Amino acid sequence: MQKVVLITGASSGIGKETARSMRKEGFKVYGASRRKDKMADLEEDGIQALALDITDEHSVVQTIETIIEKDGRLDILVNNAGYGSYGSLEDVPMSEARRQFEVNLFGLARLTQLVLPHMREQKFGRIINISSIGGSFGEPHGSWYHATKFALEGLSDSIRMELKQFGIDVVIIKPGAIQSEWNSIARKGLLEVSGKTAYKELVSKHHNMLEKAGKQASHPSVVAKAILKAATTKRPKTRYVVGAGAKPLVFLRKLLADRTFDTLMLGAMK
Repeated sequence: MQKVVLITGASSGIGKETARSMRKEGFKVYGASRRKDKMADLEEDGIQALALDITDEHSVVQTIETIIEKDGRLDILVNNAGYGSYGSLEDVPMSEARRQFEVNLFGLARLTQLVLPHMREQKFGRIINISSIGGSFGEPHGSWYHATKFALEGLSDSIRMELKQFGIDVVIIKPGAIQSEWNSIARKGLLEVSGKTAYKELVSKHHNMLEKAGKQASHPSVVAKAILKAATTKRPKTRYVVGAGAKPLVFLRKLLADRTFDTLMLGAMK
């Protein structure tokens, strides 16, 4: 039976590349995004495009109902939608902090809640959550973004144990620097929020570091390949660390003391 997959944030970057990759492997793929018009090229490849605002309850419910009505099942959920809200903790309005959690965590959790009854009934399912190497360490001006990724990893580790009894796997994907809109959006937000405040000197250095990382970033296909492996292998890993700089940074965070890692991170901002 053809497996059915839903990929959020499919209008660009990792989500779009993953949708194409999984379609080529024979999955029936639904790509979802607020920007449905940006998925016209996916529809030409036989991918079903759905408009989804992950922060809107009606939109989330309707998305799952549409898939179940058409196919009667949903085998794999790739929770990819998200963005990076950057700026010093002092400068970021609480309204934006809440939005960061709504998009990166609560919307994802609600979507997962809605697919689980169907996966339990099937006695099979894969929840693939796109975290970040930022779920392993922090950085200045990224407090809210990193908080969502730390939270996502804790959520994923917890439900992995809950869902094992039903034959449902939970996998975390931890990308490093990837060619996508994420970097430019994060850099723009960083300057707008804190570029003229008391934090401006370090912000300028941080902006330069992010810009450099963007130029050295891996193609999204690197992440799509890991997602495909997590979706198809009989016993997936609990975590896949992929992309430019990812494995060395995660390894160093495990190896180094907190203040030593802080020094390393700040030293990279020149």
